[in-house]
Amino acid sequence: MARNVMLAAQGLDQLPDQPASKADVLAAIRRMCILQIDTINVVARSPYLVLWSRLGNYRPEWLDELLAEGALFEYWSHAACFIPMEDYRLYRRLMLDAIQNQDWKQLWPLKWATNWSRAHAKLIKRIRTHIQANGPVRSAEFENKNHVSGGWWNWKEEKDALNAMFLTGELMVARRQNFQRVYELRERLLPNWDDSRLPSGEEVDRTLVLRAVHALGIAFPNWVPDYFRQPKKGMPKRLEALAEAGLLRRVKVKGLEGTAYVHPERVDLVEEAASRNRKAELTTLLSPFDPLVWDRDRALALFDFDYKIECYTVAARRRYGYFTLPILHRGELIGRLDPKAHRAQGVFEVKALHLEPGVRITKRMVTDLAAALHRLADWHGTPEIVIRGSDPPEFAAHLKAAM
Repeated sequence: MARNVMLAAQGLDQLPDQPASKADVLAAIRRMCILQIDTINVVARSPYLVLWSRLGNYRPEWLDELLAEGALFEYWSHAACFIPMEDYRLYRRLMLDAIQNQDWKQLWPLKWATNWSRAHAKLIKRIRTHIQANGPVRSAEFENKNHVSGGWWNWKEEKDALNAMFLTGELMVARRQNFQRVYELRERLLPNWDDSRLPSGEEVDRTLVLRAVHALGIAFPNWVPDYFRQPKKGMPKRLEALAEAGLLRRVKVKGLEGTAYVHPERVDLVEEAASRNRKAELTTLLSPFDPLVWDRDRALALFDFDYKIECYTVAARRRYGYFTLPILHRGELIGRLDPKAHRAQGVFEVKALHLEPGVRITKRMVTDLAAALHRLADWHGTPEIVIRGSDPPEFAAHLKAAM
């Protein structure tokens, strides 16, 4: 029951009946509250893949357009994320309070940004003057002859400056160009903004706790802090206080100890799942940074799925692959798939496919996964699917036969 509630809340129980529109992209992000950004591109970059898992075939440029139109903004939340613009007031309060109080727990990159900005005040001023005179910029537009490239974090000072000014709120991302940030002064993008009308820090904290429970559908106290990187300490008491105030409902989940919480607007999902009137029917592939699996402990507790992304692991120590995608099949996480989209050749390669121990191969599973692979490959523009192997070995043969 709890699985079906979470999947329904996340929009992962079934594909929409109608073809997706740009409004559906925004609605999906609002449903999740945040959409994590990652640049790895062996298949579609993570934010686009997260949306595909929920919407099926849609136009990826719609996400870029929503950012450029001001329906979304970028900032730090669970990680770097696209966030609905109506929530900017929440993050502006977090930003200002963190800087004023030197409390970096929730927005830990802001500590670096604040200290770096103070130490490089002249460069910050030069960048600000350049943008005031010339308009939006990318870091690639600055030439630094003294910079020595190499390493993920060995950035030239101008890129550091732009990132610091972004984190401290002086700049915002106006749009992305070839997935590179294009920065603009905040006052130009939000000319009528008034910091005096922000919610209190207490209201922001309460709002984010309620949003996390709402987005998850059902949540135990240890599942809530990770969603928006809120402090873990005191979370059980905060949830109990919200329940006492009638803002959350308490529930018990069979097989899991303790009290879980449901937002009042999600009670209907609990009732439908409990009466078996709502079942998860979707088979799809998930990004490693999908909200359903980004909390590895929660995925293990609720789905019995022990997941780790191995792109940051030395190749010789990888067990499953560089960027494995969890396989969601009708309410269960049944395995993982190591893909590579060869766009120039029109080939979608499945390097390896691993089913979880004890998962029984069925005709419906094979048919559903074959259909999901075709949807993903066609959306990528890589219609030819090549399957190299699987564990167990016979699953690849069944899958190839169903293609």
